[in-house]
Amino acid sequence: MEIRRLFTTEGMDPLESAEYEFRSSVIRNSDGSVVFEMHEVEVPKSWSQVATDIVAQKYFRKAGVPLYDRLENVLKDANGKVVTGPEKSARQVIKRMAGCWRHWGEKHGYFASKADAEAFEDEVKYMLISQMASPNSPQWFNT
Repeated sequence: MEIRRLFTTEGMDPLESAEYEFRSSVIRNSDGSVVFEMHEVEVPKSWSQVATDIVAQKYFRKAGVPLYDRLENVLKDANGKVVTGPEKSARQVIKRMAGCWRHWGEKHGYFASKADAEAFEDEVKYMLISQMASPNSPQWFNT
C-alpha cells in the first residue's frame, strides 16, 4: 500500500498535536466504595471525562509496561533492571497500538516503502488521539 498523509507531516510526532493534562479516574459502587482508582492519567484536554475513564479503566495495560521519566528516559532500579508498571497515558496506549499495526503491516509486506509504513503509523496516531477513529475493544485489549 501507498499511504498519503492527510493529517500529519513527515518528521513531526502527531501525538504532539494535542494539549495534555493529568486527571483522575474513579469508579464507585452504588454504596460509594471504590472499585477502580487511578490518578495522574495523562489525556488530551479535549477528551471528556468519560473518554478518560474508559481508556484508564478498560484499555490501559495494568502492569509490565516499562516506565519512563518526563524526558522519555527508561527508568531503572538500583540494579539496572527496567522498572515496570501500568500505562498511565493516552500516548502510551496509542503508540502501542499504532506501532503494533505498523509492525504487522511491515512483517507481511503490506507497505510499498518504509515511508508508507511511517505515514500509516502517524496517521493512525493522529486519528486516535483526535478521536476521529477508534478500533473495537479487542484491539485495545489485545494489541
